[in-house]
Amino acid sequence: MFLHAISRLSATADTPRVAMEEILRLAIAHFRATSGTISLLNPDTGRLEIEVHRGMPAGIDEVALRPGQGITGWVAFHGRPQLVADVRADPRYIPVRPEVRAEITAPLMPENGQILGVINLDSDTVRGFNAGDLADLVALAEESTTVLLRLWQLQHLRGKAAQLENLVNAGLTLVTKLERQELHDAITRDTRRLLGAKASLLFEYVPARRCLRAVSLDGADSTPLPEGDLSLDSCLLGATLSTRRHLEFLNVQSAEYIDVVDLPRHPALRSLLAVPMFWENEAVGVLAVFTDHPHRFNNDEKRLLAAFASLAAVTLQNSRLYTRVFQSEDTLRKNEQLTTLGLLAAEIAHEIRNPLTVIKLLYGYLGLDFPADDPRRTDVRVIGEKLDQLEAIVSRVLQFAKAPSSMHSRWSIADLIGDTLVLIRLKLAQSKIRLRFEPPAKPIYVDVHKGQLQQVLLNLLLNSTQAMDHGGSITVQVSQTEHEGARQVLIDVIDTGKGVPAELAEHIFDSFLSGRSDGTGLGLAIAKRILLSHHGDITLHATGPTGTTMRLRLPLAP
Repeated sequence: MFLHAISRLSATADTPRVAMEEILRLAIAHFRATSGTISLLNPDTGRLEIEVHRGMPAGIDEVALRPGQGITGWVAFHGRPQLVADVRADPRYIPVRPEVRAEITAPLMPENGQILGVINLDSDTVRGFNAGDLADLVALAEESTTVLLRLWQLQHLRGKAAQLENLVNAGLTLVTKLERQELHDAITRDTRRLLGAKASLLFEYVPARRCLRAVSLDGADSTPLPEGDLSLDSCLLGATLSTRRHLEFLNVQSAEYIDVVDLPRHPALRSLLAVPMFWENEAVGVLAVFTDHPHRFNNDEKRLLAAFASLAAVTLQNSRLYTRVFQSEDTLRKNEQLTTLGLLAAEIAHEIRNPLTVIKLLYGYLGLDFPADDPRRTDVRVIGEKLDQLEAIVSRVLQFAKAPSSMHSRWSIADLIGDTLVLIRLKLAQSKIRLRFEPPAKPIYVDVHKGQLQQVLLNLLLNSTQAMDHGGSITVQVSQTEHEGARQVLIDVIDTGKGVPAELAEHIFDSFLSGRSDGTGLGLAIAKRILLSHHGDITLHATGPTGTTMRLRLPLAP
């Protein structure tokens, strides 16, 4: 009957410990014992440690026996049950409770023969147990072993599920971190939580100097980071990068690690596990965890840390790429400002040239001629020279603002648009704007000035972004058409914004016209001028409360 009750524990007990407490309670009741223990072998220390007990004195939890030590240690070492009718006559007995006189002990041993632990029952009466009791205890131990293995397996699976969930959640957290130090701290924090470690340490690899640099330490109170750039040849953890294998040390507080420069100086840190971080065969850094007790890391823990290190390496590399994108966007912005200034100067020069030409013509028609000794003759000459000089200045400005044809080259329209979208992708994500672009099935080529056309596309994309305060979508479509016998490519930039106000729709390409308080009114005017200089055009194709479509038209390259 008691075996059936134990068998049911595999379905009713929440944890192995709860099951062991119930098993011990049932065993003491069935065998009329006065006390008992269930002890398990610790794989890290190799000692037999008491997991649960009943009727034992305080402090019994701290008792740990070597295999072979005491009666329970002897059973754990030999794997054979023992019946001791009088413990005082057995030299193996280690007194724990003075009233104990008889003892029966059976190993918890699965079919593979590997000892997991022992169950031990005590009686305060000499010969308190008999051979039948021992046989029943062996049967109880066998059933208990089966139950505990199932519960341990279930606990292991639950742990794996929780670790996988934590790994996914940590990964989702990491991809949102863009600021460098914030990302470093998130990696060490999530690593420590993921493995239940005392502390976690992150090193970044500096390829230019072949060294490691400590960038974040979590869980070790106010312990300072290892300082400086540490050469791979002079630091302990550098070996993980050269061998591409994990490193494990049981106790970093022992004497041989005193002079190691890359370990944090914290007295509570004991066992260390470090794994290398690589991204596409490129070294990124080293990730390490510490426990506060001697611990042998199992294969699951090693695989989990390696998986998270790989994920962290990707996020670190993405962070570097984002930094480069931001720098590229800043450079493009500065170039746009310079182009805007140049085109504005050209527009002013163009407007000056017309009245200047009229003035020069009228001045010539006047036919002013004064005697050689008349001072006005010199004035007339100077005025003519200055008019010529002004005309030359205006011509130089216009010539400078005009993009030389030598800077035009053949570009795939898909590559050109794709390169532009990379520059603004992060900004769109931050604005909660979805981006859709499907490259044409066949390559389409245009002969353009890449920088100027990217400026036009970037201006349109930013305008669309500013028209969607609460997110939305931008779609870039490419198609081909014929116009006046010439093949052309059409690029439509479609947004789901609030549309262009009716009073501005007919004049949006005019200079200094803007619907925003912070706008210059030059972006679309410059875009128009650039497209016309490329023998193309830009138009407001459609607009309304549900969105706007801007259409670019360019001739195909021959």
